[in-house]
Amino acid sequence: MNQITPVVKQLLIVNAILFIAANFFMPILNDYFPLYYFQNPAFQFWQPITHMFMHGGFSHILFNMFALYSFGSVLEQIWGGKKFILFYILCGLGAAVLHTAVNFWQIHDVVSTLTLNGFNENEIFALLNSGQIDTRWQEYVTQDGIQALGSSYLSVAVGASGAIYGLLVAFAFMFPNAGLGLLFIPVPIKAKYFVPGVLLLDLVLGFKGAAIFGSGGTGIAHFAHIGGAVVGFLLMWFWKKKQFDQFRWDK
Repeated sequence: MNQITPVVKQLLIVNAILFIAANFFMPILNDYFPLYYFQNPAFQFWQPITHMFMHGGFSHILFNMFALYSFGSVLEQIWGGKKFILFYILCGLGAAVLHTAVNFWQIHDVVSTLTLNGFNENEIFALLNSGQIDTRWQEYVTQDGIQALGSSYLSVAVGASGAIYGLLVAFAFMFPNAGLGLLFIPVPIKAKYFVPGVLLLDLVLGFKGAAIFGSGGTGIAHFAHIGGAVVGFLLMWFWKKKQFDQFRWDK
């Protein structure tokens, strides 16, 4: 078993406290700490940070915290606490950025179609804010498009999954031949194959609106996972290049 490192331990405690508080003592946290779409009136500037400490259910937080303990402790032992927490937060922010960017594309793809057909953009958002739609939209946008519009605008993102995916990428970078596995895969798979495979599957299911883990449906923020992984990859590539440059003989 890995020894729990200081920053990982603090992250586990903070996540556990907020989960218990939001579900049993302070449910109002569920209104202010998740990440809303930035044009939604419920959006607040702190949400790109706070959303990564909120979770949608026990299985959600259990999986994320187990992964944080398993991979985070190893990485913190190597990097130290300051570098680890910087990496973790940046991956979480990367998850928020890509998740929001995908929502922006989905929302404005539909809104631009509607405005081209005579609907007023302000009135469209006013209806969305009230949780309603104009039935006339169905003449110009598919039912799936309208559903995507409402879901992207009104839904919230919670969880440390984006940061966790960044940790997975970093682990695969540093220990490519380490064996990893899932409960339903009895044979360990090398990290250099396992992590890209999970990311590819997550990307495909993100476009299809399905889920890798959990109850299925469209409730999984797949592109947040991808965003965290991309930032994790870029950070590892930059740090590796910087380390190489420090020891170049011809500089």
